[in-house]
Amino acid sequence: MAKLWQKNNLPKNELAKIVEQFTVGNDRNLDLFLAKYDVIGSLAHTKMLAQVGLLTKEELAPIQKELKNIYNQIIQNNFSIADDNEDIHSEIEFRLTEKLGDSGKKIHSGRSRNDQVLLDLKLYTREKIIEIVLETVCVFNTFIELSEKHKNKLMPGYTHLQLAMPSSFGLWFGAYAESLVDDIDMLFSAFKIANKNPLGSGAGYGGSFPLNRKKTTELLGFDDLNYNVVYAQMNRGKMEKNVAFALSTIAATLSKFAMDCCLYMNQNFGFISFPDVLTTGSSIMPHKKNPDVFELIRAKCNKLQNLPQQINSILTNLPSGYHRDFQIIKQDFLPCFDELKSCLQMTNLMLENIIIKDKILEDDKYKLLFTVESVNDLVNKGMPFRDAYIKVGNEVENGSYKKPKKINHTHEGSIGNLCNQEIKNNMKKIVQQFPIFEIEEKIQKLVK
Repeated sequence: MAKLWQKNNLPKNELAKIVEQFTVGNDRNLDLFLAKYDVIGSLAHTKMLAQVGLLTKEELAPIQKELKNIYNQIIQNNFSIADDNEDIHSEIEFRLTEKLGDSGKKIHSGRSRNDQVLLDLKLYTREKIIEIVLETVCVFNTFIELSEKHKNKLMPGYTHLQLAMPSSFGLWFGAYAESLVDDIDMLFSAFKIANKNPLGSGAGYGGSFPLNRKKTTELLGFDDLNYNVVYAQMNRGKMEKNVAFALSTIAATLSKFAMDCCLYMNQNFGFISFPDVLTTGSSIMPHKKNPDVFELIRAKCNKLQNLPQQINSILTNLPSGYHRDFQIIKQDFLPCFDELKSCLQMTNLMLENIIIKDKILEDDKYKLLFTVESVNDLVNKGMPFRDAYIKVGNEVENGSYKKPKKINHTHEGSIGNLCNQEIKNNMKKIVQQFPIFEIEEKIQKLVK
């Protein structure tokens, strides 16, 4: 049997078709994620071309008008990429040329598909990060509300999955709220990498056109440029990896919370429950109320936590410059935002309907949670800590231990002093660093 690439056994057109199918793959469908951002980039790029004399004013006006028509088709879900066009960049240039003739052919001046797709990815990522921030803030606010509402309801705290010390629902919910603060802080660092303009770097080595890269940076609402044109191309994959890692920290928080809920819904714990409509049943066991929503959140978020390693494995040992390997990153990176977004939305839905059991620690099986309270009480009365520890330990061993009637935790972040306002202030401070309205204003100026 002849080898696939033996040209004497297959006509050239057949070989070309095989190569195209392999190299293009699912890229046309994936490029639909980037379609509106490619138009936005072209709107800014052509304005800059006119400014530096590579387009006339007479050419610019119809190009801008037609690009805006294409943009409206995209946002109305009335757009597709023809089979004859390899990608979104080719599709838009083809449509402009078909409609406007030679002026449509001029929009690629000073660009390569390399910096076009870099730009599209950054515009897409920037917008999607902001969506994730807003969804995360919704979940954060619900955690804080529940923490305040249930701050006086005690629950067991565990280490090694063994009874440890008294906790509270206020402390539990508040812990996940503060975790999201750190997650958004991490996401802001990734956002800053995404919010730099690569346009004008061309194929990675710039060009001889007198491009005004700062003009497109301003038009597109970027914070700054990727100045070095070689580094702009090196940023491909690096940006996605850093963003994926930041997203994975949010996913890790949701996954851990989902696991807690799966445990605490279990009848052997019985700390929380949910309306029947938010649980699922069994085909043979009529009593079952399964935590399928949380199990799927856990699985989806664990999958998201693997994405940075997946991207890194593709990037490993690649030299500088563009490589087609980067294309493979798109198929898992582009959909990951909507995957995480759905997990955030479902987590919030479950939180809004959670039912908390009260007076859990009145059950005598939890009395050993209070041994540290008893040790501390003896220390407060003057007994050395180690002697108090031994005394209470002996009482536990001989069965004479009696738990104290009340506990009093006052230090910052403890049961009696949750510091939720401070946590809210920290979240507000981080979120305000995202230039959400400034970016939206710039983009709207381009597309309207």
